[in-house]
Amino acid sequence: MGLPGHRRTSSHKHRRAAHFALKKNVFSLCAKCKKAVLPHHLCAFCGTYDGREVVKMKMPTLKKAA
Repeated sequence: MGLPGHRRTSSHKHRRAAHFALKKNVFSLCAKCKKAVLPHHLCAFCGTYDGREVVKMKMPTLKKAA
């Protein structure tokens, strides 16, 4: 059974974990509805991808306030 050979210093731990930081999500705009969409993903609002309708979605109707 293996045992650690040397103590890992705190500076070495920090250098090793330097790339663990979270990255910001980069969004692009849907060509049809102009909503924010992840690149290379289907638009969850209108169901289009690459300018064509892939999934038939029910478009929400706007109700006018009386």
